[in-house]
Amino acid sequence: MGNQEIAIKIENLYKRYRLGAIGGGTLTADLQSWWAVKRGKEDPNTQIGSENHQKHGTFMAVDGIDFEIYKGQRVGIIGGNGAGKSTTLKMLSRVTAPTEGEIKINGRISSMLEVGTGFHPELTGRENIYLNGAILGMTHAEVDMKIESIIDFSECREFIDTPVKRYSSGMYVKLAFAVSSHLDSEILIMDEVLAVGDMKFQQKCLNKMKQLAEDEGRTILYVSHNMSTITQLCNRCIVLKKGKIVFDGDVDEAIKIYMDNGLDSEIRKHYDSYVRPSWLQLDDLRITEAGFMEKDSNIYFDNEPILLNVKWRNKKEIHNLCLRWEIRTSDGIPIGTSLIENFYNSDGSNEGNITLAYQFPNLTEGEFISMITVYYKDEFGNNINVDCVPGPSFEKKLVQEKKIVWDALHWGYVEFGEPELKG
Repeated sequence: MGNQEIAIKIENLYKRYRLGAIGGGTLTADLQSWWAVKRGKEDPNTQIGSENHQKHGTFMAVDGIDFEIYKGQRVGIIGGNGAGKSTTLKMLSRVTAPTEGEIKINGRISSMLEVGTGFHPELTGRENIYLNGAILGMTHAEVDMKIESIIDFSECREFIDTPVKRYSSGMYVKLAFAVSSHLDSEILIMDEVLAVGDMKFQQKCLNKMKQLAEDEGRTILYVSHNMSTITQLCNRCIVLKKGKIVFDGDVDEAIKIYMDNGLDSEIRKHYDSYVRPSWLQLDDLRITEAGFMEKDSNIYFDNEPILLNVKWRNKKEIHNLCLRWEIRTSDGIPIGTSLIENFYNSDGSNEGNITLAYQFPNLTEGEFISMITVYYKDEFGNNINVDCVPGPSFEKKLVQEKKIVWDALHWGYVEFGEPELKG
């Protein structure tokens, strides 16, 4: 990165937690855990269903990571639950100490790790603004200069002199972000908290963070499971898995790795061994195959029709079966959906198939994944899902280059036709 100034440097960082040790949150839970271990029984307070469910031993939440973040960068950190994202941010914010390793920070940090962090519930919103300013080393006069813009941004003026314990989670987030973004800190750390706020305020926050990084040189660290906000905000992305860095670099590439859904080149998929989602209760019918017809690849050009063939096997009576084909970007954002209703009836056990022709002339270039759902409507008109599987992926290409290079990430993946010129 040349002579750019380093804001954060992490070297050989580890965070180890002891499993099955005292620390259940209450004295009663700790005594239960201690007595169970003493008798050689399973700890009744250990979380079940976790990949790291053990009676004894240790769990490495962060397992030897290294990275440098430069001043003014907007860095996303993504990964599955338990990947070490929040633990890393807590160590950076000095909420918890690393087991091993070194953290070097150049500048003051303002953190939003969870709703309400850094606020005293008995103090009013106004008092908490001054409290946060004092924690950052600002004087009363310095906070005075910024407090009106903080209150305006938070949209909480009506309740600013009310104790924050009476705030809703959305109001907490609005005030907390307003405080973090307006006070004098060089590094802003955000952990998923914007998901609590409404969509309009979330966009307002994303725009503000971009402006802080570009105009004031603030460094942003942002953890989220919302890939759309990662794409909008970040110019670099780190992917964590089981406490280790598996990728650090381009945002689009990072999201593909995290979603683990690089374009599948198979033009026909088989579902005999596919494990259905847990919310799917019915097994009246199962899709056995789905794929593209009359093609030896999954690359389609401008107005080339896509012929999708779906096969199924039903073991019960089926009436008025419907099919939904959902097209999504490679990071899972829905683009559009096509429905066909009441196309199949069967009085008993049977096998069937259907071939459907689709055209997407306004879809921009790119890679797309899909989902196939079959359902029927109950007597009240509600959709009752019978089966749901990931459909085949495809790539859309243009026959000839356009005069305008389409920026799909920011403009969307559906291109509307040119307007008619009047006058």
